[in-house]
Amino acid sequence: MQNAATAFVQLLQIMNDLREKCPWDKKQTPETLRPLTIEETYELVDAITNGDVKAMKEELGDLLLHIVFYAKIGEERQNFTIESIITDLCQKLIRRHPHIYGNTEVKDEEEVKRNWEKMKLAEGKKSVLEGVPVSLPALAKSVRIQEKARKVGFDWETPEQVWHKVQEELQEFTQALQTGSAEEQTGEFGDVLFALVNYARFVDIDPETALEKTNKKFVYRFKKMEEMARIQGVNLYDLTLEQMDLLWNEAKRTERQ
Repeated sequence: MQNAATAFVQLLQIMNDLREKCPWDKKQTPETLRPLTIEETYELVDAITNGDVKAMKEELGDLLLHIVFYAKIGEERQNFTIESIITDLCQKLIRRHPHIYGNTEVKDEEEVKRNWEKMKLAEGKKSVLEGVPVSLPALAKSVRIQEKARKVGFDWETPEQVWHKVQEELQEFTQALQTGSAEEQTGEFGDVLFALVNYARFVDIDPETALEKTNKKFVYRFKKMEEMARIQGVNLYDLTLEQMDLLWNEAKRTERQ
């Protein structure tokens, strides 16, 4: 613990030096750092998805630097300090874990989550869904919305019920394609996606991870197709769909190998 404290103090001192002496660091504001923080977060997500422990360590360091950076700017503006951020966080964690730091007893993880949401409402939150960031990407946002609704008991009981809902939404989307407006079709397609995310949650599949794996699989196969076409001395633009399908199937075979 002492070593961790020493390392953290060194980081704070480095940030003080950078803010005082580096032309780039001196110019930064929360607004200019925001897109960089988002980028660093996605780089961490990539490292986790790829199981790259070395990259995870590096990206966590970059995110920690951003937190310290925001705290330094907050201190300069007399809004908050790194100490107040950490103190408030510690107090919140102790307050929201009465089964650890108090006399509350819980049966399982789900009860911990329900108690957490109850305490947030008691602290002034007006809605269980209030903690879902507005700017969160739509797929991740739908997962969080459903998870939070589940914590108050607003949820299906079995995966079969959810799959039935998926089928129902698919039928409504199909009908909208035949007779609905573009706006109705978009709405029904959104309902299909929301229902599929719900089903994934019920069968313990992270839809974001699943879709990203498929994205990477498609990219690998497509690039392999392009490579095989170049070896054959042709361009994909000059091939028929049937010819590209042959290359695609060959790319799938090389992937399995």
